[in-house]
Amino acid sequence: MTEDEVLAEFRASRALLEGHFKLSSGLHTAHYLQCARVLMDAERAAKLAISLVHKIPRDLRHSIDKVISPAMGGIIIGHEMGRALGKEAMFVERPTGTFELRRGFTLTPGEKILVVEDVVTTGLSSREAIKAIEEAGGNVVALASLVDRSGGEVAFDVPFYPLVALNFPTWPEDQIPPELAAKPVEKPGSRKN
Repeated sequence: MTEDEVLAEFRASRALLEGHFKLSSGLHTAHYLQCARVLMDAERAAKLAISLVHKIPRDLRHSIDKVISPAMGGIIIGHEMGRALGKEAMFVERPTGTFELRRGFTLTPGEKILVVEDVVTTGLSSREAIKAIEEAGGNVVALASLVDRSGGEVAFDVPFYPLVALNFPTWPEDQIPPELAAKPVEKPGSRKN
């Protein structure tokens, strides 16, 4: 899928929002991608996952043992990536503030893991998920996401494969432009901040 086709899917599902949003990273923006909306249609989610799978080099995708996503946002796209790759899909969650495998999910030491996110902005959640997976014995071989909105500012110790890169401006709390600050703030993400 081209960037325009991906954005068309977000627009068709009313998942591209405009206003004043505080992201889970703490940054503020005038645009928010509500990936849960774009993924609520199973056929659309499958189509996006298949397109994302094709961003990953063939030899790498054939070496993957399992797919793991951070809860909440990554669960649906991670599941669909698992389906597209023919691999088990699991997730890490933060019951006490730190990512961990729960619900009977386990890894065999050295298993090759693809981490799948919905959106990467600062990369913090991805790094935390990777750390938890490695501590559980997994060997993270790549990270994939529907959207990279980092503006190219994020680097990982593994290859990163986004379906689309969008560069909506973001600002820290103390640098919000006056026209954005005048709008009421929404916190649509899954973390309280």
